[in-house]
Amino acid sequence: MTVNELDRARELLAAHPVVDGHNDLPWALRQNVAYDLDRLDIATDQSGAGLHTDLPRLRAGGVGGQFWSVYVRSDMAGDDAVSATLEQIDIVRQLTERYADDLRLALTADDLEAARAEGRIASLMGAEGGHSINCSLATLRSLYALGVRYMTLTHNDNIPWADSATDEPRAGGLTRFGEEVVREMNRLGMLVDLSHVSAGTMRDAVRVSEAPVIFSHSSARAVCDHPRNVPDDVLASLAANGGVAMATFVPKFILPGAVEWTAAADENMRAHGFHHLDTTAEAMAVHHAFEASRPRPVATAATVADHLDHMREVAGVDHIGIGGDFDGTAFTPADLADVAGYPNLIAELLRRGWSDADLAKLTWQNAVRVLRDAEAVARDVRARRGPSVATIGQLDG
Repeated sequence: MTVNELDRARELLAAHPVVDGHNDLPWALRQNVAYDLDRLDIATDQSGAGLHTDLPRLRAGGVGGQFWSVYVRSDMAGDDAVSATLEQIDIVRQLTERYADDLRLALTADDLEAARAEGRIASLMGAEGGHSINCSLATLRSLYALGVRYMTLTHNDNIPWADSATDEPRAGGLTRFGEEVVREMNRLGMLVDLSHVSAGTMRDAVRVSEAPVIFSHSSARAVCDHPRNVPDDVLASLAANGGVAMATFVPKFILPGAVEWTAAADENMRAHGFHHLDTTAEAMAVHHAFEASRPRPVATAATVADHLDHMREVAGVDHIGIGGDFDGTAFTPADLADVAGYPNLIAELLRRGWSDADLAKLTWQNAVRVLRDAEAVARDVRARRGPSVATIGQLDG
């Protein structure tokens, strides 16, 4: 790509900044400094600390809105998972208060637009995995009241009411209680996020949901056959549903050659006593030693662009977005190494002939629209019904 393409990309992002669907900085702060922001100041470049995210690089990357993941690991369960999710919410709120000149807590589509007008980065929250509500619709409502605006129905493991993409199928998709969770999310205005879920769960959720769904960080299964990606029939269903699939940058999900390598690297991590998703300095040292002996296949912005080309063709340009998963992955594409890299992806898409209008939808407009549509559905649903008091015992036995 040329300097001119990068200049054009930066100009476009100045007018239509990225709303990224998924960033795991809160979990990285938990792991690395136990939430002590005095020990890690994101107002300065934190690449030396091994982070993908800080304010200078968000600005350089043209980020105008970020869904911060209030993720907790799926091997946490019950009230422990709920408490840890509350701690994650708390750190996002601390960040928006501490760095108020740069970050604005956003709860609505109007808040996104207001943040852009103020020159601040809209900060939204997404819970990653239904284990965070411990099978309680009242807990779901409480997360919404605290500012959570999407929930990924599962993470890497099944939960009692929904199947994960990376676990053995048990429910066959959503159970009756799982369907009630989706309906209650619609009533609240909380986006139903289908990243990480099985294809059966995806199809059930699209069928049940009255509001547009999202995939906060998933790419195209037809381009890279990984269960974390979205099959074409589900991508095609987004046109009628109104949803948005946000392409991820995680190499093991987007580059076929990286799938086998990552499986071996993950097994090596477990053999050394680390969780395979651990990105602390000690864990990364194990990863890098493995990489030195067995070089990994390297993804690039062109790899991501291949997925976006396909997703645009199947779902339509109104139904795609970007969800990098920075600070939630050990490895990133070569030219999308951190949150400063988005201009490289936009420049690659410009080189492929994407129009400014299409890129504006990809980066900003689709994400804002899907949240606004979910808000409109919630107003309608709340006029028809109140909070659900159903329990998993009543519906699933």
